[in-house]
Parts: sequence; C-alpha cells; structure tokens
Amino acid sequence: MRDLRLDFFRGLALWFIFVDHIPGNQIAWVTMRNFGLSDATEVFVFISGYTSSLVYARILEQHGWRFAAAKVLDRCWTLYIAYLFLFIAFTAQVAYTARVFDNPLFTEEMGIAGFFADPAVSLVQALALKFRPANLDILPLYIVLLLSLPVVLPVLRRWPLVLLAGSVTLYAAARLLDWNLPTYPDGGVWFFNPFAWQLLFVLGATMQRLPEVAAALTTRRTALLWLAGGYLFASLLLVISWQIAPMAALMPVWLAEILYPISKTDLDLLRLAHFCALAYVVLQIARFDSAWLRWPALAPVILCGRQSLQVFCLGIFLSFAGQTVLNHWSASLFAQFSVTLAGIAVMVAAARVLTWYQSVGRRPRQPASTPPAAPAAPLAPAAKAPAKDPSA
Repeated sequence: MRDLRLDFFRGLALWFIFVDHIPGNQIAWVTMRNFGLSDATEVFVFISGYTSSLVYARILEQHGWRFAAAKVLDRCWTLYIAYLFLFIAFTAQVAYTARVFDNPLFTEEMGIAGFFADPAVSLVQALALKFRPANLDILPLYIVLLLSLPVVLPVLRRWPLVLLAGSVTLYAAARLLDWNLPTYPDGGVWFFNPFAWQLLFVLGATMQRLPEVAAALTTRRTALLWLAGGYLFASLLLVISWQIAPMAALMPVWLAEILYPISKTDLDLLRLAHFCALAYVVLQIARFDSAWLRWPALAPVILCGRQSLQVFCLGIFLSFAGQTVLNHWSASLFAQFSVTLAGIAVMVAAARVLTWYQSVGRRPRQPASTPPAAPAAPLAPAAKAPAKDPSA
C-alpha cells in the first residue's frame, strides 16, 4: 500500500516553496519557514532520499546493480532535461517581463543579468549546472544527490548504518573545511551545498532501509516529546525575534555569537535539529494508517506530491508571474491572497491532468471479441499444439 504521508508532505512542501518564492507575499507567513529554523527544502530533500531508497533498492534486489544504476541515470537525465527546459523558459520569462514593463531590476533580482552580458559562456555554464537563476537551486541539488546513488546503493542495501556514518563524516568535513561546488560567475558557491545536504538525503534513505529503527526513533516517549516541543518553541521565538526588534534586543550577545550565522547553504546543525524535532512531533500524528490522510480536502495536496517534478517546475513560473502581478498591478492583501490561491489552483489542475493522463496510459486493454472458430479435425497426439494462456 502506498504511503500517503510521502505524497502529502511532498505536495505541501511544493506549495510552500511556491508561496515563499513570491517576494512581499504576506501569505507566506503561514509557511513553515516563519515558525522555525527549517523550511520546505528540508522536507523535500529528506523525502527524496526516502523515496529514492524505496524505489531503487527494490530494483537492485530484483534486477541487479547494473539495471538499478541505469534506472537512476535515466531519472537523472530526465531531471537534467527538465532543469535545462526550466532554465531557458524561466530566463525567457524574466527577460520578456523586464522588457514589457521596462524594469531591468527583474534581471538583476532573478540572477540572470550575467546571461545577457555573455550568453555563450553563461549557457555553457548552465549546462554544467554552474549558472543558475534565482529559485532554481533545488533541482541541481537533487540531480547531484541522485547521481551518487548508484555508488552508495550497494552499501545502503547491506550496511545502511555504515553509509550514514560516512555521510555524517562528509558533512562534518564539509563544514570544517568549507567544501562546496563553484558557480558562475566565479567566486560563488552552490546555494545548497551538496556535501552538507547529502546528510539529509542519506538520512531519509537510511530510515527507509531500517524501518525497525525508524519505528523505534518515532515511538512516542513523553520526555522526548517534551524535549522536541521545547526546541520547536525556542526556535519559534528565535524566528520571531528576527521580525520584532525588542525581542532581538533580549538576545544575549554571547548566545548570538554561538547561534549565528544559521547557514542554510551548509545545513546548519540547528536547522537539522529543528527538522528532526519537527518530524518527530509530526509523526506522532501522521501515522501510516491515519484516517485524516484520506480526507477529500487533502486530495489536492497529495496529487501535487505525486507529480512533484512537473508541479515544482510549474510553481517556478507561477511564482515569478505572481511577483509581476504584485509589483505592477496591485500589492494589496486581497491581490496577494488571489495570486496565491490562483497559483495553487493551477498547480492542482496540472497535477489532476497528469494523473488522469497517466492512469489512461496504464489502463489495460480489453480482449477483443472474436467469432467462434469452425470445428476442426482433432490433431494426432504427437502433433497436438500446447495450450495458450488465455490472458496472453
């Protein structure tokens, strides 16, 4: 049976990413980034690791390593083509909008000004995943993490805890030695450091391979629940202090020196701890057999989660379109609500169409009715034909 939690939380993360990518949108106050130190990116990467293990470890067991590696590379190629299409289409969208509204700041804000300064070099760098407009950082991260799967898949299958220990070691080394991948123009680094974010991906994969460990870690314990809840509350107060100056003034200097900077690029330990605490609390409510996951009102979120790649790409276009509407027509609260609601409605509609199309494509053919054959003379026993499978 399909685990609806994966689709639900992935779909919810996609909605949050869309809303958060619209600057000045007050509706973004309902997304998780305003209530703690982690956000939808952590959810997306963890679930990606979990589902990757779920799918490709099974292929490895059934068909061997070569076929599993080929399937992973095929998926990476699909993601790469999707990224290139998204890059070209998004760059064209921003450039056209900047020209129509005579607002060159759009190209600066969305990080594509360098493309027009040297299109040939920028395009080559984009092919190498080094030149990226704003909001397109998640797909390259996912591609790189998935590319590593054929190498780690045998280790994940046999020694998942050894793989997790190696992942922790790589995370620590990346943090201590400032490892990251370069971007274009020169001098920049990946916004999501793959050497750090791989830990969350591997953690998700490990929890899928060790369901008994995952069950033990998420078993309800009163003391652990209070500890996780206390950390979430402290994180909430910290995030609120970024918006309210008097609360920020209450922060002791020595404590601020310890806490800051809370790097999203390098997946700061405080962010990782917040995600783990949040996951522990949420999993007390979201069990595999939770009836509320089958509520009709949640079906649109689950649909978007099942069509995550297409919905993510669509959300990138819609978020910039929403930004354009708010900047050049109206930035009222009603306009923000309308833009947000319209964007989510388009994402849900696209997910419905894709789901319908895929279900029709998988629909089995009905056997054609054939007229009864004329009686024939019986075959000799030595020449008797073998019986056919009626389902063939």
